[in-house]
Amino acid sequence: MPTFDSADGTRLAYRRTGSGDPLICLPGGPMMASAYLGDLGGLGGQRSLVLLDLRGTGRSAVPADPATYRCDRQVEDVESLRHHLGLDRIDLAAHSAGAAVALHYAARHPERVGRLMLLNPSPRVVAVTVDDADRRAVAEQRSAEPWFPAAFAAFARIWSGQPADADWAAIQPFLWGRWDDASRERAEREATERNAEAAAAYYADGGPDPGRLRSALAELPVPVLLVAGEYDVALPPQRAVEYAALFGEAEAVVQPGGGHQPWVDDPRRFLASVAAFLR
Repeated sequence: MPTFDSADGTRLAYRRTGSGDPLICLPGGPMMASAYLGDLGGLGGQRSLVLLDLRGTGRSAVPADPATYRCDRQVEDVESLRHHLGLDRIDLAAHSAGAAVALHYAARHPERVGRLMLLNPSPRVVAVTVDDADRRAVAEQRSAEPWFPAAFAAFARIWSGQPADADWAAIQPFLWGRWDDASRERAEREATERNAEAAAAYYADGGPDPGRLRSALAELPVPVLLVAGEYDVALPPQRAVEYAALFGEAEAVVQPGGGHQPWVDDPRRFLASVAAFLR
């Protein structure tokens, strides 16, 4: 994998796949190695995907200062990657918690962003509230699934504030548009690709105020596409629409039958949703 040095000297790695104009891709987790993104359902057939392993994940080095795991502190890693690639402006895609880095980058360097694509972005960094009622409404759409009774009971215990340790794994089916053997295998594998120490520091106290970030995003002169899944309990469709409204120029697309990784659930539909935006 090619590497480069960030501003603080941390050696970072990235994988490049596909052909065409570069699209820098930031993984979620938070702090999962970028391998799970694959080629984003075939998007590498249209763009050259530059998949960054965030510091301390995948092939990237562990930083000397663990405080630099905080999401806003990783903005300079993206800027260093831009310099390394020799690009004046970048198109940027981010999944889930990776949106925290992407949004802080866009707010700090708006002149360096051409297009911004947010895939099931975490609402935490912009203080979009997703409550238990929102999640319940999405979850109840899956009531005909054979796994639903056990998974919904686990969700109910979480909502009550008295979860068992096993309940967090038991609700995994609600994050996938299809809960089958392939999804189970992916979920098990991805659980091993996350840096837990880095994840604990990702949203640490002391970062920028969400209100200030929202103000900056409202003035962002950049086209934004937000993709959500119909079945994603992490960002229910109505909250995805609210999220997109934070930007001056944004479109929200809700993929029917999609979960938290819509490019996995239905690659063809996913590509149809994003292709025109990225041309």
